[in-house]
Amino acid sequence: MSLPEVLKTALDQIQYIAKTKTVFGDPIEVGEVTLIPVSKVSIGFAAGGANSEKRSGAGTGTGGGVQIIPVAFISISGEKIHIHQVEKSDPGFSKLVAMAPDIFKKVSQFMDKQEKKDKRTGKKKEKQNE
Repeated sequence: MSLPEVLKTALDQIQYIAKTKTVFGDPIEVGEVTLIPVSKVSIGFAAGGANSEKRSGAGTGTGGGVQIIPVAFISISGEKIHIHQVEKSDPGFSKLVAMAPDIFKKVSQFMDKQEKKDKRTGKKKEKQNE
């Protein structure tokens, strides 16, 4: 395989990895809450080739690496959108993401119960215009 062919193949694969879906993960929906994971994608790539008139033959080679790091998640609840940053040193992030659907389900259930209770007691939500 010639160096241009090797480069084209490698760059095609990098383009596939570096798509938007890699940075913004698939949404996770729990009740009325949607979580969207956000990651930082770092890609390193090198390629080279040689053709020597003194020796017979030629050589080509490529190398590369990809690093994907979770940096935040976006929560959407009704019309409220929040971005929750994750610090690099936060070891609990993986556990939090794994628990998120259960947590949001419980919060959603609590909010539903609270709204029903407010309707029964005649309480109205106060608007925050200040």
